[in-house]
Amino acid sequence: MGDPAAYAELKAELSGSGITVGAGEDALVEAAQRPADWVMAAITGAASLKPTLAAAERGTTVAIANKECLVCAGALFMRQAAAAGATVLPVDSEHNAIFQSLTSGRREEVRRVILTASGGPFRTWSREAIGKVTVEEALKHPTWVMGPKVTIDSATLMNKGLELIEAHHLFALQPRNSMSSFIRNR
Repeated sequence: MGDPAAYAELKAELSGSGITVGAGEDALVEAAQRPADWVMAAITGAASLKPTLAAAERGTTVAIANKECLVCAGALFMRQAAAAGATVLPVDSEHNAIFQSLTSGRREEVRRVILTASGGPFRTWSREAIGKVTVEEALKHPTWVMGPKVTIDSATLMNKGLELIEAHHLFALQPRNSMSSFIRNR
């Protein structure tokens, strides 16, 4: 559990159930090191790095549902995962589709990988109007209900930049070579 202050109460409530309870970063790392066929890494932010790395260093399959560990330490993470013989599976829909596509043929035949971008909530706005966008307007995503950080990342297309970094590390893709990554507006 993330909140160490609530640990004692949860532990007491689950006493006798056979469920092991832990709290804080050390408990997350310990949980990631336990025997399992695969580990789902879905912790937001940089807090995901230590437990996700611990799972990968076990040589297990690690399904990554967030991009933060790859954005903040992708080279280290992928190097450690490869050294341990871990399989890294992207859960995000776009990256999972790329993963599946790259396994369907000969990788050397891939000429480019395209990450699509809808343009965000301001895709139909003029350049002048975009220059005057307020935080309040950016937080009103027309399709999704997300937290403020994800909403702003989506509105500004920062999320697409983070996805490029993620694809670079997941698939060993280098921008501006024969396997370029591009962002294309739909």
